[in-house]
Amino acid sequence: MAELRHSTAARASNSPAKRDSDASAASSPFLASPSTRGSRGGDDGGKDSHRSSPLLPHHNHKRVHMLTSPFRSLLALEDPRSPAASTSYRILLALTALLLAAGIFCAPLLWSRLNTPYLCHKEGITLQCPETREPPSLWENPRAATTSWKPCAERRSDEPSDVPSEKETSGYIFIHAEGGLNQQRIAICNAVAIAKTMSATLILPVLKQDQIWKDQTKFEDIFDVDHFINYLKDDVRIVRDIPDWFTEKDELFTSIKRTVKNIPKYASAQFYIDNVLPRIKEKKIMSIKPFVDRLGYDNVPMEINRLRCRVNYHALKFLPHIEEMADKLAARMRNRTGSVNPYMALHLRFEKGMVGLSFCDFAGTREEKAMMAAYRQKEWPRRFKNGSHLWPLALQKRKEGRCPLEPGEIAVILRALGYTGGTQTYVASGQVYGGKNRMAPLRNMFPNLVTKEELASAEELAPFRRHVTSLAALDFLVCLRSDVFVMTHGGNFAKLIIGARRYAGHRLKSVKPDKGLMSKSLGDPDMGWASFAEDVVVTHRTRTGLPEPTFPSYDLWENPLTPCMCRA
Repeated sequence: MAELRHSTAARASNSPAKRDSDASAASSPFLASPSTRGSRGGDDGGKDSHRSSPLLPHHNHKRVHMLTSPFRSLLALEDPRSPAASTSYRILLALTALLLAAGIFCAPLLWSRLNTPYLCHKEGITLQCPETREPPSLWENPRAATTSWKPCAERRSDEPSDVPSEKETSGYIFIHAEGGLNQQRIAICNAVAIAKTMSATLILPVLKQDQIWKDQTKFEDIFDVDHFINYLKDDVRIVRDIPDWFTEKDELFTSIKRTVKNIPKYASAQFYIDNVLPRIKEKKIMSIKPFVDRLGYDNVPMEINRLRCRVNYHALKFLPHIEEMADKLAARMRNRTGSVNPYMALHLRFEKGMVGLSFCDFAGTREEKAMMAAYRQKEWPRRFKNGSHLWPLALQKRKEGRCPLEPGEIAVILRALGYTGGTQTYVASGQVYGGKNRMAPLRNMFPNLVTKEELASAEELAPFRRHVTSLAALDFLVCLRSDVFVMTHGGNFAKLIIGARRYAGHRLKSVKPDKGLMSKSLGDPDMGWASFAEDVVVTHRTRTGLPEPTFPSYDLWENPLTPCMCRA
């Protein structure tokens, strides 16, 4: 038995694990050395020779040996004087220093991210939002360098004139340009295009006085007639008035025999050739009404669309005194701080009529909502019915981004984009629904908010008050000349401005807000300001008014790229 015990002890002392353990103990200052253990004397030394150090238990021996050389060196488990350990030690120190530097750099960013305030908070009737720094790309189109387009709707010098003479003309067409200034502008462009399509003579359009605008403006009160006729003389024959030989002038306004009706919306050029031209040839003079959106886009020859751009951007000029006053207002906007500063133009569409027609739901008291319901029932009884179906419809429209932005909502978007409270802002709008209370959040975040009435004296604006369209023309031109144009809802004014800025130069920035994003973000109570601002910036990188490729049923007035622009 003694021999058996002796042989077992010998095998244990010669095992690889035992040899590694002894080697580690010899090289580590954390483990007791053999001489130390031997000095403890007696049988205890023999027992202690098979024990692990209390600082490094026996069951951790395998973990220690699994450590890489640099970690073992750092923990003093390996001799640091060896070449391998020294190199590994330096590498470990370098990695540690790199991680420490990265942590110091990222700590403030992480801290600010975790402690950013929520989206906005309301104090009374004002909306408080976090301040943002103004990035350098706020006043210019960030992707302008990637495009190379130029306007090319003007008539080419080598292009022959094919205007028929008075004897060769197919006949005369007469149209009523209905609606507001910008709807009338589109109707005039379409009238020239139709006259060209049918080789007819165009009688100078009449600006119809409708019930909404209640304006008595004539064509010559707002546009330069001489320039209009002379500029288009090689495209279409235009006369100022009905020919003298036609004695039944009243029939153009009242008689069904002299009126072409039931023209479908966005009709093709071929429709006019097949259905309208024969009647003009028969009667010689015909009136066309209604004439709102009665000519399509992608179902019209390219040259006709190019002619429409020529009329819109070159032939239709406001009278000189309107242009001069608009230049004064734009100059005052750029010098409000005592030095030259950029300015933003904001087209705010939140009039009572627009709010009612949208059939969207907006914040307000019960009394306000009841009054709006009564207004909608009176103005649009067929759509209103009993009102029970409107609530789910309003929610769906808001999710799809089809509701006008409130003043407070556009203020939040602009602040998220980086525009500060010092931004000089020109506002073009009608009477805002809700008055001062509704405007309070916007004015709170952008106090440098002005209208033409605040930029000009009552005496300066007096000549323009005789015609509502003259005041609208001032807003149009000041917005057109702005450094940044921002719309809040669709409409002829906004799309004509964006289209003209695209045509004039791709460096002009025009912001078309993503209203669907607002619905999603403002409905999330846990979204922080930093996350919201990042979403807004990323989403609007491609909504800055650059020329875009056209698509079926595109809107020529908002995006004139394909027919009216060419590569620079």
